[in-house]
Amino acid sequence: MTTYPVNMAVQPEVEAFFDEATNTISYIVKDPSSDACAIVDSVMDIDYAAGRITYDHADAMIARVKEMGGKLEWIIETHVHADHLSAAPYIQDQLGGKIGVGSKIMVVQETFGKVFNEGTEFQRDGSQFDALFEDGDTYQIGNMQAFVMYTPGHTPACMVHVIGNAAFTGDTLFMPDGGSARADFPGGDAGELYDSIQKVLSLPDEMRLFMCHDYGPNGRDIAWETSVGEEKAHNIHVGGGKTKEEFVKFRTERDAQLAMPKLIIPSLQVNMRAGEVPTDADGNQMLKVPVNGL
Repeated sequence: MTTYPVNMAVQPEVEAFFDEATNTISYIVKDPSSDACAIVDSVMDIDYAAGRITYDHADAMIARVKEMGGKLEWIIETHVHADHLSAAPYIQDQLGGKIGVGSKIMVVQETFGKVFNEGTEFQRDGSQFDALFEDGDTYQIGNMQAFVMYTPGHTPACMVHVIGNAAFTGDTLFMPDGGSARADFPGGDAGELYDSIQKVLSLPDEMRLFMCHDYGPNGRDIAWETSVGEEKAHNIHVGGGKTKEEFVKFRTERDAQLAMPKLIIPSLQVNMRAGEVPTDADGNQMLKVPVNGL
C-alpha cells in the first residue's frame, strides 16, 4: 500500500472560482512562502449550440495570478472531465506552467479515441500533457511539496492532489450533502470509487477538501470546502460507516437514472487532448458527434 507524505503544517492559500454554467469550481493554489502557484481544474467557456468558444472564466483566473504577482508552475487536471472543457493550453500560453494529469489518461485516450473514431494522428500515449502522474508521485509548487493519490472509479484516470493541508478531490467526492459522482462512464466502476473514497477518508480528519463541482442540493448556497472529518461523519453516500455493498447498490441504481452531461461530447474530445480543440484536415477547429456511441 502506498505511503503518502502528508504534511499538515503546510497551509496553502486557496482561492476558488465558480463557473455557473457548468457548476465547476477551479482553484488558484499559492505557496504562502513564495510567488509560486498552481491552477486546478480550469474551465474554457463554450456555447455548444452556437459552436463558440470564449475564455471569460480563464481570463479571470489569469488576471488574478497577475494581480498577486504569482508565478504559475502547474496547471493540474484531476481527471478527464466530462462536463466542462479545460482551458489549460490557453492559460499556459499566457502564464507558463506545466500541464499535469494522471498516467491512466492513456486508458481514457484509447477508449474515447475509438468512440470518436480518431485517426492514427491522435496520440494515445499522454504526450499532449507535460507530466503524467503515478500514485504517490510528488511535485513542487515553490516550497510546497504536493503529492497525488490514484482514485479511480468515476474515471480510470482520476487523481486527488494533496498540497499541505488541502486536498483537491476532482469528482471523487462531493460535499457531504452531495455524496459522490457517478461511476457509469466507460472505465468507471462503483466498487473502485468506494475504495478510492476510503483512501481519501484515510487522510487526517482536519485535511481540507476542495470539490470540483457543487450543485447546491435542496437550494443551499453553492459550497466547495469541507474536511475529511465532515465527510466521514456526514457524507450521504459513504459517511457513517456505509458498506461497500450498500454504496455499489445505491450508486448503480442511481446512475441508471442519470442523463448524460450536457457537454460530454465536446468535453471528452478537448480534455483528452489536454485542452486543445481538435481540427479537421484543413486545420479548422472541429468537434464530432458520434451517434449512439456513448
